[in-house]
Amino acid sequence: MGYDSFQTASIPKTRFKDTKPQDFGRDHPERHPIHGIDISKWQGDINWQSVKGSGIAFVFIKATEGKDRIDDRFNEYWREANTAGIPYAPYHFYYFCSTADDQADWFIHNVPKNAMMLPPVLDVEWNAESKTCRTRPDPQTVRTEIKRFMDRLEAYYGKRPIIYTSVDFHRDNLAGYFKDYHFWVRSVAKHPMVTYADRPWAFWQYTSTGLIPGIKGPTDINVFAGSEQNWHNWVAAVEKEGNS
Repeated sequence: MGYDSFQTASIPKTRFKDTKPQDFGRDHPERHPIHGIDISKWQGDINWQSVKGSGIAFVFIKATEGKDRIDDRFNEYWREANTAGIPYAPYHFYYFCSTADDQADWFIHNVPKNAMMLPPVLDVEWNAESKTCRTRPDPQTVRTEIKRFMDRLEAYYGKRPIIYTSVDFHRDNLAGYFKDYHFWVRSVAKHPMVTYADRPWAFWQYTSTGLIPGIKGPTDINVFAGSEQNWHNWVAAVEKEGNS
């Protein structure tokens, strides 16, 4: 599905509370009808029926990191999201201190195909706070490595990965590249059209301080770029990809 078919609809009221709300002006996230969250073990115990009842339409769940780390609650979370009827997908936090193949092997070893309702997500960003890997390769090396990783996942799961990234990493490595991939962009101060010029996006992470019924503490909230019908069509299409 092309981005040109993604249409938005105005929603007059704020659906979810936010401890540090941002004024995005006319192009605010509430113009998008489909909202979702991304989570990791730090969210703790989750009441999934409350999450579903709040209107959350999808969840990205941290699965793996580098070549040897798995999120402690990944298997619990994806199974519970499945039971609650919330479309879900795993994400991998990429480290540039190990090879693409080592990380792909680790992901495939730990993420079963039935944990892959939506496409897998590759999380690529600079991590200045990391205690284990702060390596910053040159842009060509970055692009070559992540392409290798994504090719491995696509071949195994039958779904083309989504790329999650931040403003600085995108500027340094990705601007103008990977035009045939869906992007999930982080932009918590301004609309993506300002921070990611010329980059069509499928998902927009607009806050890390959202409050979601059923989850204690702050949670990242995201929106899908298209209409509700676009969403249902896309989910049906990517589910079919994995089963073909």
